[in-house]
Amino acid sequence: MVLSEEDKNNIKKAWVKIGNHAAEIGAETIGRLFIVFPSSKTYFPHFNTSEGSDQVKAHGKKVADALTNAASHLDDLPVALSSLSDLHAHKLRVDPVNFKFLSHCLLVTLACHHPADFTPAMHASLDKFFASVSTVLTSKYR
Repeated sequence: MVLSEEDKNNIKKAWVKIGNHAAEIGAETIGRLFIVFPSSKTYFPHFNTSEGSDQVKAHGKKVADALTNAASHLDDLPVALSSLSDLHAHKLRVDPVNFKFLSHCLLVTLACHHPADFTPAMHASLDKFFASVSTVLTSKYR
């Protein structure tokens, strides 16, 4: 999926708004993922998946950090996310559909936290961005 200049500007605006709250938003998104899509818990047998656990918060921070990195490298997502793609495909073997579920939960979380900024254009740009990130993260499954 190709990100237009408008998409890139919207993504950068969103990340400025998220700012220092990225880890909290990431943790809330992971918590929401486990509640809404309980089958996604099967990829996290090594930690407590209850909402608010320290492990959910820690993984939420990792998600936030990865997305912050991706938002900083919009023109070269495959290179920026290569090591994460290897990790998820070869070591963790995460079902690719979970990235779509996570993207959906992230959109809902962002809309809840920033309703005034979550315009249709912003929604579309973030949806494209998360789809692009998901595509990169699942590219090494093939």
